Order: sequence, then structure tokens, then C-alpha cells
Amino acid sequence: MVEKISCGLKSLGLKSGDHVGIISQNSHLWAMSDYGTVCARGVLVTIYPTLTAKQAKWIAQHAECRFMFAGDKEQGEKVLSLLPELKRVEKVIILDNTPFANEKIMSFDDLLIAGESYRKEHPDEFERDAISIQKDDILTLVYTSGTTGEPKGVMLTHGNLTSNISSSINVVVADGNDVFLSFLPLSHSFERMAGHYLATSVGAKICYAESINTVADNMLEVHPTLMTAVPRFYEKVYAKIIDSISAGSAVKKKIFWWSIHNGRKAFYRKLNRHAIGPILGLKIKIANKLVFLKLRERIGGRLRFFVSGGAPLASEVAEFFAAAGIYILEGYGLSETSPVISVNPLERPKIGMVGPPIPGIEVRIAEDGEILTRGPHVMKGYFKNDEATREVIDNEGWFHTGDIGMLDEEGYLAITDRKKNIIVTSGGKNVAPQPMENVLVTSKWIEQVLAIGDKRKFVSALIVPSFPNLEAWAKEQGLHWKDREELICLPKVKDLYDRVIGESMEGFAQFEKVKHYRLLANEFTIESGELTPSLKIRRGIVEKRHADLIENLYSEDNDN
Repeated sequence: MVEKISCGLKSLGLKSGDHVGIISQNSHLWAMSDYGTVCARGVLVTIYPTLTAKQAKWIAQHAECRFMFAGDKEQGEKVLSLLPELKRVEKVIILDNTPFANEKIMSFDDLLIAGESYRKEHPDEFERDAISIQKDDILTLVYTSGTTGEPKGVMLTHGNLTSNISSSINVVVADGNDVFLSFLPLSHSFERMAGHYLATSVGAKICYAESINTVADNMLEVHPTLMTAVPRFYEKVYAKIIDSISAGSAVKKKIFWWSIHNGRKAFYRKLNRHAIGPILGLKIKIANKLVFLKLRERIGGRLRFFVSGGAPLASEVAEFFAAAGIYILEGYGLSETSPVISVNPLERPKIGMVGPPIPGIEVRIAEDGEILTRGPHVMKGYFKNDEATREVIDNEGWFHTGDIGMLDEEGYLAITDRKKNIIVTSGGKNVAPQPMENVLVTSKWIEQVLAIGDKRKFVSALIVPSFPNLEAWAKEQGLHWKDREELICLPKVKDLYDRVIGESMEGFAQFEKVKHYRLLANEFTIESGELTPSLKIRRGIVEKRHADLIENLYSEDNDN
């Protein structure tokens, strides 16, 4: 099929270096279209299917796409509405073959037919194109989420990605017996490399989840051995398990937490290369039978490990799963670094760290704490933006990540926060908001949170409640409300969140703690512009929209 797609694109006039956009949900056809494009020496431009028509248009225009793949009727209609403005686009291929009455739109089946004819006329061209690819040739344009300003097109070469795959395989060990369950968008560089290219390179099987909402069911269907996900996925699973245990009997709770306690002890003994011992070993056998095997069965029963990336994972969550023998290998990277810089090894994962740099990659910490990296994984640059490229890649080839971190004595990397997100209070205290935000969202009562406090007396937060849980609780309490705005203002609700936030902040220094907060009635969404396509909060936009609310948070406090 890859050869037919490649030849089909050539039949349409694709030339080496032409840009081909793809806007589609995950599927095997997404993967085949990727390989077909790059084998024809085209450059695949990934566009999140969750983007609005306006956002998709901006990327397609900026990337100068000549051809586009659209996944289904919805994405096809989105692209069709943009065609009058996408002057460079010559043909749109609909992957699910939905018919459109437009000469610029063709079905995927028709592309394959055209490819078969072209292959017969040019029998050696596919192989000749594929083997002529050079490591410095651009393979893809990946547009950054853009938490500030317009997204930038990251140019990644064949050499960037092949080096990152071969280095990552040394740590994330996989083979042809593995089964990957893919559900993160393939437009995301993390999923595309770890859940797509890496899996294919070792001959593993890739199963695509029907949707984010069916992942739990799909895990029971396909019994994956490896999965990649972002921290929010693990946090939600963790919160659901804790909620289930909290609703159980006193005996059930006691057995569960006894098991977790002993599992945690066993994990840290192994981590520190100490023997578990016969007594603890017996306790783990009992815990496995009573608790841990059931937990592992809920995620398919065969999982060897998870891989987490895209944002820092709360230590509490990682430690909980490790105690149950379910390891989450936290890694670190950016789109600009292909993307993996470091990842925890399975034999010795450190909680709260993102592992040592993968082979062939250099990492150092600048004087101001910023993480710098150099090696074959660093992008070629930003498309049509030399100035931005010079801002992040210095004359010695070091890429400036924009993240603050540190290396421990064993070379493991730890991430503090984004450099631009560090809060400096009016008292001169530096506060990294991400650790406290990570702890808060592990609560069943909190869906989203944004910490605030730069140039202010103290740290405050905007909090979006987990409304399904809050509304169920409020009904049990006999509360009455007409809408969410009224619900979040109820005194009992405030008492609940005062307690939740107070308990969550117990491990933080006094100047780091959230002193005041406001509950919000509406979630941050991609559609509202408050979330990026990779679900990161656009801090500047949120703070601007809630400027009056934030001012009230500080004006009401005159004690400090």
C-alpha cells in the first residue's frame, strides 16, 4: 500500500521536497500516508484534527502545502471550506473515501488506482526515490502548539528521526512480540516517534484506539504490552482507582493501602539495589494476589510498561503505579529534538526524574538553570523563520530548550518547569508552578488548574472543578443550584475545595502554597483558544481573559 500511495502522489505531480498536509484522526491509513509521502521524497505536514478551520488554514498556508490528506467527511468538509483560500493546494485525498463533488477532491481508493498505474509505467521509480533519500533531507514539518504567539514549523530531517529512533530503542526496549496501543494524536511528535516509527522499526503490532473515550475498553480487547501517553491520562486513571477504593469497605481500603505501602517499599529497595528479603517478598506475593493482579488486568494484563511524555508526571502518580508493579517510564523531549532527549530505563526508573540522556545526545545545564542539548536529534530549524531558529540554536549547536532543570550525580535529568513559567513573587521568591499544578490535578475534584503569582505577593490559582464528581457530591449533600456558576459559589463547595487545596499543599514551602483561588464554571478548551492542540494551557490567554478575577484575588488580601 505504501508503494501505491507514493506512486499515486507522483502521478499527481508530487516532486521532491513538496509539502503534503494531513489532517486526520489516528488510523493505519494515517501511518501509510506518512510512509507513502516520505518515500516519494515529499514532506509530511501534520495538522491536528481538533484544530479549527482557521487554525488549519494558517498551517496549510504557512507550510505551502501542495497536496493534503483529510481523514473523513468532517475533515474533508473543513478542508473544502478552505480551498478558495488555499491557492497552492492542488488535490485533497479523502482517506475514508467519502464522496465530494469537487474536482480538487479525490478518494483514497482512486489514489491507489492511480498509483498502481503509475507503478506499472515506472517500475523502478519507487525504490530509486526511497534509496536516494539523504539524512539531511526534510522528512516532516511539525507545528509547535504555540502557548504564546503563532505556531512555528519545526523542520525535522530523516537523520533527526532515524537517530532518535535508534537511540531510543536502546532504552525503550521493544521487539516484534510487542503490541502498542496508539491513542495520542499522530500529529504529536511524541506519539509519531515512540508509538509509530519506533514500533514499526522493531516489527511490533500497532493497534489504534477508536477514540480517547474507548481506551479503557480497547486495552481489554488488544492486551497491549506497551503504551505511550501524557500525564493527564495516568492522573485520570489514578483518580478513578482512588475514587473506587474510597467507596469500598473499610477492610477493602485497609488491604489496598497495605498492598501499596509494601509495593512502594519493594520498589525503592529494588531501585537502590537492595534485596527485598523473604518477609517483604511474602507480603508482595499476597499483595499481588489480592490487589496488584486485578489492577494489571484492568489495563489488559500484559503491559510491560507505559511511557510518559509531553509534560511532567506527578511523582505521587508514578510512585503509586510503580508500587503495583506497573512502571511508567517518564521521558523528556520537545518537537524540536525529534523529540526524545532522555527517558528512564526500565531496570532503574527514578521517580520525579526523566532519566539520563539517550545515547548520542549531549545535555548540559546553563548558568541560569536552562537545559541545553546538542546532537543529531536537534531540528534543522523553523520553517521560514531564521530569526526564531537563531534564538534557540546557538553558534556551538546547542539547542536552548526553555526548560529549567538539573542533572543528578548519576546523570539523570529532572525538570523544574518552563523557564517562562517560573513565578517570581514580589518578595523575590522563585516558584515553579508545574509541581503544584501536577499535585492538584491528581485530586478527583480538580480537572484543570493554573497557578498565578508573578510579581505578586503570593501564589493563587484558577481552578476548573471536575464537574461530574462535584455535581454527584453536591446532590448527595442535598444542595440545590440552577447552573455551574451558582454551584461553585455555594459555601459547602468552597469548604470542600478549601480542604482539598489545603491537603494538596502540605508538601510545599509556605511561599509556594496556593493562598487564594477561584473556581471557574467553564473548562479551558482548544475551541476557546485556552488550550493548545496538545492540551497545554495557554497561560497568557487565560490570564488575560480572567484579568478582573485575578485582580480581585489579590485586592481582597491586604495582609501581606
